Amino acid sequence: MFACTGYAATAADAPLAPFGFERRDTGPEDVRIDILFCGVCHSDLHQARNEWRNTIYPCVPGHEIVGRVAETGSSVTRFRTGDLVGVGCLVDSCRTCQSCRDGFEQYCENGFVGTYNGQDRHGRGITFGGYSRAIVVDQAFVLKVPDNLDPAAVAPLLCAGITTYSPLRHWKVGPGQRVGIVGLGGLGHMGVKFARAFGAEVVLFTTSASKIEDGLRLGAHQVVLSRDPDAMARETGRFDFILDAVAANHDINAYLNLLKRDGTLVQVGAPEDPLPVSVFGLLMKRRSFAGSLIGGIPETQEMLNFCGEHGITADTEMIRMDQIEAAYERMLRSDVKYRFVIDMATLPAVA
Repeated sequence: MFACTGYAATAADAPLAPFGFERRDTGPEDVRIDILFCGVCHSDLHQARNEWRNTIYPCVPGHEIVGRVAETGSSVTRFRTGDLVGVGCLVDSCRTCQSCRDGFEQYCENGFVGTYNGQDRHGRGITFGGYSRAIVVDQAFVLKVPDNLDPAAVAPLLCAGITTYSPLRHWKVGPGQRVGIVGLGGLGHMGVKFARAFGAEVVLFTTSASKIEDGLRLGAHQVVLSRDPDAMARETGRFDFILDAVAANHDINAYLNLLKRDGTLVQVGAPEDPLPVSVFGLLMKRRSFAGSLIGGIPETQEMLNFCGEHGITADTEMIRMDQIEAAYERMLRSDVKYRFVIDMATLPAVA
């Protein structure tokens, strides 16, 4: 075991604060990583404030991690000291179920281990995440980061990036397709970038006229204001695929009606309340309504390689560790373009 420093929530109503804890020593299959940057995900806020009613305190959030390899175990073959690497939303799984064998660890039938607030399979209790100085992860769940990309802007790819890349790839989005992206936030802005890079005609749907210019800059061919009923009516039945990245309650049927026959809408945003679906909107055009969760390790590595080849990263705003509570409040107001990233060099040396 070695002493580590992080930032933790100790209760739902307590602000995050410096926290000292212990990490496991580097085992034969482990990689010890000195964390350089950690992205801030809306899930971090949900967990820190126990909004999903499953948080175990103390909670050290953070699952968009980029850092340098500081030490490797005796059996590690894929990484060397000094390598630029990433860790995403999961750090372990059963590795034996069909989903794990197929490379879809995010759908592990026995439950994957989250990077934080998960049950550590090494008997160390609850996992602590990337709001910390270092982390030790089995090499099977460590990812190689392309050297040509800005490491800070890579961090959000480990969650926001793979969350949008995975469904676009799974449903084979590409040239000749008309694709809608609903919402221009941390997820949506990556959806626009990936859909454009895959060669689709990309249409962004947003409630805010102030995001039209940004949507076009990020790669959308067209921006539709979803509050305009006439504009929405003109898009009826015109889409092969829609990726919905909105986490707030909204009328999902308004977007299902935009699909062509056999079109698919995939939900990646997670609204607090169930979304009522009009069954006839699905029946009459053989439309599909689906969901998607992050991505497995092979696909996440594929996504990072794709980003390296195409120069794709997240649009980010850097913050200090002690600005995390202010960042959470701004995130609630959608006051970020489009993902906060913590410079972990600003983490206090001693908790």
